[in-house]
Amino acid sequence: MGLLTGKTALVTGASKGIGRSIALRFAEEGADVAFTFLSSVEKGAELEEELKKFGIKAKGFRSDASDFKAAEELVNQVVSEFGKLDVLVNNAGITRDNLLMRMSEEHWDEVININLKSCFNTVKAATRTMMKAKAGSIINITSVVGVKGNAGQANYAASKAGIIGFTKSVALELGSRNIRCNAIAPGFIETEMTAVLDEKTVQGWRDGIPMKRGGKPEEVADACVFLGSDMSTYISGQVLQVNGAMAT
Repeated sequence: MGLLTGKTALVTGASKGIGRSIALRFAEEGADVAFTFLSSVEKGAELEEELKKFGIKAKGFRSDASDFKAAEELVNQVVSEFGKLDVLVNNAGITRDNLLMRMSEEHWDEVININLKSCFNTVKAATRTMMKAKAGSIINITSVVGVKGNAGQANYAASKAGIIGFTKSVALELGSRNIRCNAIAPGFIETEMTAVLDEKTVQGWRDGIPMKRGGKPEEVADACVFLGSDMSTYISGQVLQVNGAMAT
């Protein structure tokens, strides 16, 4: 439908799962797409070729979103090669689950840095070019766990709840420059990560969701298209929950 035609988007952590679906949907809607990957070099190359089939400009960058200087270099490269940056999607994230009593400091810091600090890094880096253009849409991927918590995921919940507070603050700071900042909180989304779980565990998750099914990565991507497009020009500082009523 071309809802993003003429826009340039940057999607972090796009080599697989939700990030990959976001990049593909953006390309399908006409956006030029820059994306990042870290360890999955082969998957990054495959995605770049797949994106180009939509007739748009696409390029993958190997970059660590938790590294402040790397994030600055990334945004500068994107603006240099694509000419601008209209939509930023902060999707990079990991889990290092354990009960708090058994959680190591290393795993706490790793999750906070990759999930939360990465948002600070890329948003700060992108702010200058978006302020100059007096336009932009920032989309931060949080989680249902950041809304309601979850046992065994104190680090992950803290990082994702932090993204919500960060999102609302950025929206207040940058709204006068016509820059919008919103968050999307997916629930139980069935990806490669959930595919390794046994069927009984997965079904247990499904049974606890009012819609009685897990979400699809494409359903999160559709929400990103909405927030990245001109259909949402007066929406900012919000958390859009994509979770089948798992949390309300």
